[in-house]
Amino acid sequence: MQGLTREQSRQLGQLLMALSALQALVYFIGALRRSYLVLAIPAGIVSGALAGIGVWVGYTMATGNFDNPADWPPDIERAEGAPPPDALG
Repeated sequence: MQGLTREQSRQLGQLLMALSALQALVYFIGALRRSYLVLAIPAGIVSGALAGIGVWVGYTMATGNFDNPADWPPDIERAEGAPPPDALG
């Protein structure tokens, strides 16, 4: 199975950000129109947290540096917990 391409990942990230922002906007408008504050405040906190996580994940996917990632390939010589070089063969 082939993974996502860079462009697909960026598009998915942008879609995730847009949907999360739209969800937050729809919830905010709905909360203003109703007086269910006892339920709306806790649900709003959870909904806002989920929207924030969605925007964060979407932003990370949309702006990821695929051309020159700082952590790839991993440096096996200096990796924490790596076996000593003489144990590798």
